[in-house]
Amino acid sequence: MDIEDLKLTSAEIGTLWAEYVNGTAVNIINKYMLSIIEDEKIRTLFEDAISTFAKQKNQIATFIENEGFPIPIGFTDSDLNKGTKRLFSDIFCLHYLHVMTLHGLLGHITSLSASVRKDLRNFYDSCDNDGKRMYHQTVELLLEKGHFQRDPYFYPEATTEFISGQQFLDGYFGDKRPLAATEIISLSFNLKKKILEKTLSIAFSQVAQSKEVRKFLESSQKTSDNQIQALSSILKKDNLPVPMSWETEVTTSQDSPFSDKLMLYHIGFLLQTAQAYHGTGLATAMRTDLAVTYEKIILKNLMVTKEWFNLMTQYKWLEEPPLSPNRKNLAKDK
Repeated sequence: MDIEDLKLTSAEIGTLWAEYVNGTAVNIINKYMLSIIEDEKIRTLFEDAISTFAKQKNQIATFIENEGFPIPIGFTDSDLNKGTKRLFSDIFCLHYLHVMTLHGLLGHITSLSASVRKDLRNFYDSCDNDGKRMYHQTVELLLEKGHFQRDPYFYPEATTEFISGQQFLDGYFGDKRPLAATEIISLSFNLKKKILEKTLSIAFSQVAQSKEVRKFLESSQKTSDNQIQALSSILKKDNLPVPMSWETEVTTSQDSPFSDKLMLYHIGFLLQTAQAYHGTGLATAMRTDLAVTYEKIILKNLMVTKEWFNLMTQYKWLEEPPLSPNRKNLAKDK
């Protein structure tokens, strides 16, 4: 069957729509960071990221337009206030690009797994390759500058062991077993995402214009901090190191580089994508205290996301994705 005879499915349209909106939001942040970065090597990575997304954005828009759907508004240069004071250090900008590249890689693979049409699969393959290239570059530069935070080291056991009893699951009573390497993967990953979320909440709350938006961002910061402490305490009890915070990489500027709409949306995006990582952590947690911690975090984030949704809709800032046909309304209007 020819490509033009194979219409895009609802899942394919949905992934394209999400890639466009989320990509334009991150792109505006990248553009601002490029304007303040002094380090030439970091600048080069941001120039590459912005140039790469420009090509992806045009291709996504073509896919959507060819199917007869309206191109999302997303975020534009109107959400960027040029000439404002520096809000982030160069190193934080590099950390931001690294973490958002990880989000992008997950998004591209999810989109690929939902795609059937060959041209769309090829497109997401190329996006994935771009993301992997950027991942390698950000890791190499963070290592070069001594700012890459490596996960805890383990010493190898002499022999292979098998789980022998229920005590392996115990996290509250008796002698808790040490954390498993498979559990540390998610702990470390979730902590790094939470640290970015908290740092952005601090920065955005300093510069937000709306009192309601500022209040939400301050609340989001406290929630992130509580969850960082909860996850960190589990590592500390096993005498394992925790990732460093990035709060000191935010300046004292109160001059907003972004629209309140962009800042609020970005925190909501991080909250929603974090739920997937928390779910993975819960699925791999075999110690009861760790499983309960993830459950509490997931429930709290659902509550915070509801507050975010109410605020976004109150200001009419939340763009509606394509919806399936309302058959009842169609029948009534006939």
